Amino acid sequence: MAVTVSAVAEVCRGAREASRALAVLDSATKDAALQAIAHALEERTPEILEANARDLAAGREAGLSAALMDRLALDEGRVAAMAAGVRAIAALPDPVGEVIGGSRLPNGLDVRKVRVPLGVVAVVYEARPNVTIDAAALCLKSGNAIVLRGSSSAAHSNAVLAAVAAAAAEEAGLPAGAVALVAGGGHEELAELATQEGVVDLIIPRGGEGLKAALKGVATVPVIYAASGNCHVVVDASADLDQAQRIVLNAKTQRPGVCNAAETLLVHADAAPAFVPRVLAALHEARVELRVDGRTRALAGEALADALVDATEDDWDEEFLALVLAVKVVDSIDEAIEHVNAHGSGHSEAIVTRDVVAARAFEKNVDAACVYVNASTRFTDGGEFGMGAEIGNSTQKLHARGPIGLRELCTTKYVVHGDGHVRG
Repeated sequence: MAVTVSAVAEVCRGAREASRALAVLDSATKDAALQAIAHALEERTPEILEANARDLAAGREAGLSAALMDRLALDEGRVAAMAAGVRAIAALPDPVGEVIGGSRLPNGLDVRKVRVPLGVVAVVYEARPNVTIDAAALCLKSGNAIVLRGSSSAAHSNAVLAAVAAAAAEEAGLPAGAVALVAGGGHEELAELATQEGVVDLIIPRGGEGLKAALKGVATVPVIYAASGNCHVVVDASADLDQAQRIVLNAKTQRPGVCNAAETLLVHADAAPAFVPRVLAALHEARVELRVDGRTRALAGEALADALVDATEDDWDEEFLALVLAVKVVDSIDEAIEHVNAHGSGHSEAIVTRDVVAARAFEKNVDAACVYVNASTRFTDGGEFGMGAEIGNSTQKLHARGPIGLRELCTTKYVVHGDGHVRG
């Protein structure tokens, strides 16, 4: 069973012991454990959904937003998707031991650079119980033990999911403590987890800016921030407007409560007279609240006048995570790039254009983990990128950037072979 006590140090020490055994496990054993987890998720779906129903009831009582309720909710399809994701991870190549570089030195030493597990990975996350399984599967496949710390809003769901994963993994031959859940507590517990130096090798927070700020103030172990997504779609002067409208609607409305959903639309002034009225009408029909600048309002037409809200400066920096979109007209691609770099969170940015020069300028100058040309920002996802799943999307630049998958959960080791070599 997953560890669910609040003694953080004890949980982490158990994970450290497990990590040593996991690091040298063969691929077949790890893959068999993942297959067992997938099967257990399917077998215990009623139990999982019953626990999730308790979280949903508590969420309704607490007045959680529609976006948060959507992120919290599980159904048979979502549990089946979790199981499918675990099997997809099992089918991927094992990154541990992969040789990523090497050479024979002039002195005859053979040097190889190989991937090795990080050790103990702690994942702190909000609302989404599927992260429990995605994170566990990715860590186990990459030879890492995992300490999970979910939010109170998903406490019942996370407890059952972690228990399912831990029990199935142990029965398949993985060491006890490889999947551990820290439950209960508050900021003190989070601070204790984030200061387990020498025990926890990496902590990954998956949540909003509040969680990021809470960890920044206390963490003494390395952190990769999988944080907010203030994502933009830029419609260039040369854009195919039908294509642009499909991309904007998909990026905003397909699932608005996730980090790769678009929060701001920037329209080139040359395309704006034709594009703004039609896209605003389509977004309004999709029940999107529109926060617009003066130039956008002037182009919208009388029919939409009462449906528009004047954008504030804060709106350009807001991750709405809801059916809300900020809209602005810009005079050039350079202005659009400047706006994106000033207000974006470095997550995912898209341009719709038929101009190769504009596309290249956007690719080179936008500072983000993922940059799209003529595609929706909604594709920034480990599953969509062929990684099976993800723990989150890193907006940092060190070690991992973008979806955090198997390889991003490894570090490297130099292995050097000689024949009695000494340095003279």
